[in-house]
Parts: sequence; C-alpha cells; structure tokens
Amino acid sequence: MGIRAALAPRKHVTPWATGVAAAVLTGYIAVLLANPRHFYTDDTEAQYAPMWQLLGTELRAGRFPAMVPWEWMAGNYSLEEAGLYNPPQLLVYLLAPSFDNLALYATAVKLVFSVIAALGVFRICLAYGARAPWAAVAGVAFPFSGWFLFFDEASWFTSHTGTAWLVHAWASAVLYARGKAGPIPLFVFLYLALTIQYAFPAVESGLMIAAVAAGEYLYRRQWAPVLRLLGVASLAVLASMIANLPILLSSQVTWRGDVSSIYNDPFLTVPWSESLNASLPSTVPAFTAWWGHVQPLPMVYIAWFLIPALAFVDWRAAARAAAEWSGIALFAVAALMWTAGPGAIGPLRWPARVLPMLAIALLVLVCVLISRYGVFSGSRRYTAAAALIALLFLRSFSAAPKLVERHVLAVAVVAALGAGVVWLARHRGVTAAATLTILATFPIAYTQVAIAPPTPMSYNFPERRSEMAAAFPDFGGRTLQLADRVMVRTEDRTLAGAYGSIALGSYAKNLGLKYVNGYTPVGHAAFAGLLCMAWDGGTCPDAYRRAFAVEPSSDTRVVDLMMLDRVVLQRSQYPDAGNQPAPTGWKFVTYPGHENRIWVLERTEPLPHPGDLIAHESGVKASVMPEGGLTNTTTVSSGTGGRVVFSRLAWPGYTATLNNRELPTRAVADTFLAVDIPPGTHNATLTLTWRPPGLPISLTCALLALLGVGGLHWWYRRTRPASAVTPATGGVEVTPPVS
Repeated sequence: MGIRAALAPRKHVTPWATGVAAAVLTGYIAVLLANPRHFYTDDTEAQYAPMWQLLGTELRAGRFPAMVPWEWMAGNYSLEEAGLYNPPQLLVYLLAPSFDNLALYATAVKLVFSVIAALGVFRICLAYGARAPWAAVAGVAFPFSGWFLFFDEASWFTSHTGTAWLVHAWASAVLYARGKAGPIPLFVFLYLALTIQYAFPAVESGLMIAAVAAGEYLYRRQWAPVLRLLGVASLAVLASMIANLPILLSSQVTWRGDVSSIYNDPFLTVPWSESLNASLPSTVPAFTAWWGHVQPLPMVYIAWFLIPALAFVDWRAAARAAAEWSGIALFAVAALMWTAGPGAIGPLRWPARVLPMLAIALLVLVCVLISRYGVFSGSRRYTAAAALIALLFLRSFSAAPKLVERHVLAVAVVAALGAGVVWLARHRGVTAAATLTILATFPIAYTQVAIAPPTPMSYNFPERRSEMAAAFPDFGGRTLQLADRVMVRTEDRTLAGAYGSIALGSYAKNLGLKYVNGYTPVGHAAFAGLLCMAWDGGTCPDAYRRAFAVEPSSDTRVVDLMMLDRVVLQRSQYPDAGNQPAPTGWKFVTYPGHENRIWVLERTEPLPHPGDLIAHESGVKASVMPEGGLTNTTTVSSGTGGRVVFSRLAWPGYTATLNNRELPTRAVADTFLAVDIPPGTHNATLTLTWRPPGLPISLTCALLALLGVGGLHWWYRRTRPASAVTPATGGVEVTPPVS
C-alpha cells in the first residue's frame, strides 16, 4: 500500500475528517456532563482566562501589549506564555472581552484546539499510509488520553495549543519529505508551534523533526529530502525568533535564569513500566506527584485498544517495511526515554509533561500498523490479546491493589469491546470496527472524569465576570495586594467569601483593575525577592514591612517608588494590622461589606501627578513623565548631575536618550529602572523607550525566513514530481491484509 493511502481520494478522507471533529465535540459533551468545570480549572482560571481578557482589551484599544507596565509581576508579555506573535492566539484574545462566562469561553476555545489536534493526528496517520477509518480512530483517541485530557486540556493551555500545531507540523514534514506537499504548510505549522512561547512544544518540535528526518533517510536512503526538511525547520526557527529571542535575552533577570542546569528528582518522572497501564481505563499509575506515590488520575492512560491491538499486527510484514514508519518509532522511543527523566533540563521540568508526545506516537504507530498489516483471524492472536490484557491488569493492580474491583471491571470492558471490534472487522468491515472503537471513547472519558477527585490546584474561581465585578470593591488606581492563597479556606472560595474581596493569581484582570500582583511562570527575580512574591502573586507575612521599608540608595519607600495608590492586606494573614497605626502618609479605609476579609490602606493625600513615571529625583529637576505607551519623555535639568528613578521594573529592553544621545540605564535595588543625568544638563529632553530585546535581529531573521521559504516553495513547484515517491532500493510496499 505504501504512501498511496496518503493520496486517497478526498471524497474518502473528508467524511472521516468531519467525523473526527464531530467525535471530539461529542467527547467534550461527555466530559462536561461528568464535570462542567473540567476545562476551567487551575492555570486556566488563574492565568490564561484572565490574561485573555487583559490582552484582548489592550488589542481592542489599539495597543500591542508586549508590555503592560503597571502589572509589575506578570506584565512583560514578551516573556510570558502569551503567544503575541501567533495569529490564532491573537484571535482568542480579541474575542475574549465579548464573553462574560469565562468557563464557557475557555471550553469553547479548548474544543477548537482539541479538534485541531485530533485532525493533526489524523493527518499523520494518513501521511504514513493509514486508511482513513483507522486514522480517525487515532485522531479521536488522542484528545481523551490521560495526561492530555486531565492536564493540558483542563489546565495548561500553552501545552495544549503547542501540541495542536506540532502534530500538523509532523504530518506536513512527512508529506514534504516524500514530495507530496510543499514547504509552506510545514513552515506555518512549525512557526505556530514555536511561537506559543512555551519551552516544551518548541523542544518537542525539534525532537519530532529529528525523528522524521532520520526516519525518512532510513526509508529513502537519500539526503536531499532530509536536507530540504531540515532547511524549512531552520527557517521556521528563524521566523520564531521574534517570540523567543526576548526570552533568551531577558532570562538573566527572571526565575528561569539558569537554562543550563540538569538534575534529577522523582517528582513527575514516569517509570517505563507504567506504559503497561496505557490501555486499562481504571489505571492509576504509581509515581511521585501532587497526590503522593499513587496518582488518582489516569495520567498514563492512552486508549483502551492500544495495547491489545498489538496482537493483531502481522509483524513479519510490518518488519519488511519498517523503514517506512521508522520515524514514528524513533519519536516514540525518544518520548519514552524523556518521560523517565531527568527531572529537569534547564526550564524543562516534570518529564510527565511529555506523556502526550508518547501518546501521539503510539497511537499513530498502532493505527498505521493495524491499518496496513492488521490480521483479525487466528486463535493465537486472540490468546496474545488476552495475555496483553492480563499484563494490563497485573500492572494496574500492582500500582493500586485497593482498586482491584475497578480493574477487573475495566478488564471485562476492554475484552468485550475488543471482541466486538474484531468481530466487526471480520464480518462488517473496517468502517464498522473503527466506528465502535471511536464510540467506546465517550463513556470511558465520562467515567474517568466523573470518578476523578477534584484537582488540588483548582482555585474554584467564579465563572461570570459580571458577578465578580458586582461583588468586588471598585478599586481605582494602582493596587498592591498582600495575601496568600494558602490562607483562603476551601469553603471560602466563593463570591460571598474570599473572592468578593481578594484577587488571587490574575483574578484582577477579569475585573479590569490595575493590580501589581499576577500569575506568572517567569517572574522578575529581584522584584519577587523584594516583596517575597510568589508565582501566583501571593506574598509572605513579611511583605507588609518590606513594602513600606525605605530603599537605601534613594531614601524612598518601596510603595512610593512603585507609585501605589493602595495596599490591600488579607485579614487572615494580617489579623491585627488594622488595629495598629497606619504607616506615615497612609490611612486605613473601610469598604462596607469587605471589612471581614481585607484591610485597605490608601494615601492620606493622592499622588500629585497620577500616572507620572518619575518616582524619585536626586540632584535633578524634571517635569512630569506621563506613563501612556512605551515611549515616554520628560524635560530634565541638573547642574551637578543626579539620578532619576522610574516607577518601572528594570526589564531588559529599555533605552534612554538625552537630546538623542543614549544614556546607560541602571537598576536600583536590582528592581527599579534608573538613569543618571550628567552635570550641566539644562532643559534637555529625556526619552525612555522599551522594546522587546533583540527586536531588530528578530525582524531581520523573520524577513530572511520568509524569503527562504518562498524560494523553497518556488523550487518545489518547479521540480514537483508527477507521481508518488517510491521507496529506495530494498524498501517494500506492502498491501495490508483485509482480515
């Protein structure tokens, strides 16, 4: 059959592609029936959904939000997982402010990307010669595999979207290498995967390209297709520099500054033996994570049919054409190796995050092999399938013996479904067998979600922004909140409780309020240390003292350098603060209905020039510098020389000019941006500008990449083969058995 299946008539492929999309929708409905908030939890509610609101509001106002300066903790979106140079991401942001129900919008967005991911897996199978029904089986199964369903889809949106584009890049890479598609699809999909601004999809994409390149060389024994493939991948990397170079050039001031360390620990490292749990829906694997040693979620589950299907492959025929599908196997082996550790490679921590890559590779591999070399008759195959199911039971029982009844029931379900699929394959054909395989996905997903315990990372935020705003105080100006998520009891995580007064994570973005705090995986290390602020915007009890402490070099309090209008204290963290005298220049203000949750400190006198970026002057006389935009000017004079300290974090990317002559910028307390003004300055124009670091280089690289891919596309059109590519000498095209 060879690669001719990839060239199946569109009329045979399109109905199955449509069916994949419909099946993913049906699966989402099943999951939502089990848990309506499944796709609105943890990082989605605390980081992504609020970020969509803020960035959408900024875009609608005509501002490109590479930096939102007043959001000190999480406002540098050239570094955050924002994907600002990824057009589909921008569309998500633009639409977000139109939706009041955040859970509904998050679920709809994730459904779209899950359909994209499923169709990508479907395309990979077709590219390797699978028949459309079995390709559809792999495509539908993937979004409901364990880790992807319970973590990437439920919470970690950047991994979800990165994977959705990666699988399409994989399919396009195979087709380009085999002369069945041009370079543009591969370039576009790789660019989308690389501009999510998340390290895992980027590294996984590189691993995928390496596996495909190696596999295609083994298949054809020719270097030209491999070099063309690597050339397009390199051009996509060049084009994506605009999203990734600022991260590299700013890493030294962030929590992620150490990009070269490699160490191992047991947390979320997955032993290879857990692969024997991949097809039993009841599996709860044994490795160290948030719940201890035995996890209550089916993290390593992939699909109910995956392992038993191995018994129905004609392995001799498959081995004769092994070179043709070797790229899939290479990627599977690499992913399996990675899931077992090391625990961290630079910013890549928690190897279990690679489990979706293993799921993709194994689903594609099994469905390609079954499609091309499937044999559904012979008693020995039934015995082998029974033995594989027994191994699934033994491994799952070993991990969680207390759930033996559940495992026995799962074995019975898998055996019955497998028998049904085999019978249909023999007597009703592939279409009927594939349909039953897909239909079984939905009740399994429903059951797994329904019996799963609540994630300990969930914030349980409200769903509607209008209800949040109605309950929350109308805090104008710039607010610093000193609070700790741990101090909020589970029963208080309601609008009538803590969420009517306290903004955890990036909750304040849902309200349109200017909070310094925010959820960030990146973090400005010095600022976080200054206020002992964590990734979720929470602070330690000493943060109150630190906020009102004097920064020695400027002799100015931190709250004044930050130009804050308000400081909110969590009462459970500071029970007696409101009974003590307020700091000088500040007063406690009562907000009716919120007295039991927060103390509120506001200035006794408002800031003289709200929005002025100049927080401190020493030996310098300066006019007001309005904060609007990312280029700001003021007029300065200094006879003997002095310093201006700005109410800005000292992120890399700032330049200062005095009458068009560049001045070096400095960081006060490693945190606040400052500029030294030379003596003899009189009414000079001081201009402060921020741009993502490396922007000129990034734009040049993007232009070169576009020219390069244009040239490769021209060459492809000029030399496009008229017929299907055939394997190199020694390769064998095998027509699959029909039974």
